[in-house]
Amino acid sequence: MQRRNFIKKTMIGTGIAISPNVLLAYSKNALPNVLLIGDSVSIGYTNYVKGFMDGVANVQRPLNSGGGYLNCEGTTKGVQYIDEWLGDTKWDVIHFNFGLHDLKHVDPVTGKNSNKQEDPQQADLETYEKNLTGIVAKLKATGAKLIFATTTSYPDKPGGPLRRADQPEKYNKVALKIMKKNDIMVNDLNALTLPDLEKLQPPKNVHFTEAGSEFLAREVVKKIKSVI
Repeated sequence: MQRRNFIKKTMIGTGIAISPNVLLAYSKNALPNVLLIGDSVSIGYTNYVKGFMDGVANVQRPLNSGGGYLNCEGTTKGVQYIDEWLGDTKWDVIHFNFGLHDLKHVDPVTGKNSNKQEDPQQADLETYEKNLTGIVAKLKATGAKLIFATTTSYPDKPGGPLRRADQPEKYNKVALKIMKKNDIMVNDLNALTLPDLEKLQPPKNVHFTEAGSEFLAREVVKKIKSVI
């Protein structure tokens, strides 16, 4: 809003007549650029965040080849594609999360999702720490203000690949250590949703209902607005 008013006053001060459409174009160009990076939980709240921040910030997230929202999945994918996701845009704020895919079990040969306890997790805690540390270094290099969202919880053994209910706490502990070391703001969505998880998620699911996604979005917006 301050940037918009500055542009308006500056242009009016020149004595140039400005149409509403031209002013709107300048206003949009002056808005902060916000990038959301995350898994399908973040996809669920992206449109709500964009709607709540309309006229306040240009909110974007990586897109897939079809133009839809990309599931950024875990740190394994993040390490591979983070440069592509950042692109050439000058980001003012980057809100990011990794964990939900890292902790799931996968077939050691094919890398595909697995329901077997004996199969490894996509990225064990040591690998997760290494990957996330590398990703954070890339994000810090952008000069953007960074916000890390903790991995949200779920019922034990929900639908889909095997995920155990005790894992988010372990992965969040590793992530929080990295964020503290790098002085990065934390959006503790896990603590926010944990008390009412049964109301916010469908049964046996890692995802959130529409009401749950909107609930998450409001907290995401609150944190983003605090730094722009």
